[in-house]
Amino acid sequence: MNEAKTNPAGWILYDDSCGFCRRWIPFWEKTLRERGFEIAPLQADWVKGKLRLNEDDLLQDLRLLLANGEQIQGADTYRYAMRRIWWAYPVHLFSIAPLTGKIFDWGYQKFAAHRHQISRACKL
Repeated sequence: MNEAKTNPAGWILYDDSCGFCRRWIPFWEKTLRERGFEIAPLQADWVKGKLRLNEDDLLQDLRLLLANGEQIQGADTYRYAMRRIWWAYPVHLFSIAPLTGKIFDWGYQKFAAHRHQISRACKL
């Protein structure tokens, strides 16, 4: 990806070594692009240079790098994107409500921690 060619609102950054992530994020690329987001693997050289994180921290979570340099990670990346997609907005509301927001965070954290095992089990 050549970041100089486009002026996106931000980049959804995913772990390209995770089979689930490698399939799921590109599947939604068109929808994300329509909302001003590009996608890129966390392993891309320009991403590593921009985020300046060690490999373990870099690949820990899904991330959103906004055009202004602000970084969002984990479940908040999903919240940020869902808030901008009209048909995903109800899930966004679920993800921010007091009790269900905690469930959403817990579910994301459990999935993220086991995503490689889930990918292998699903043969991704």
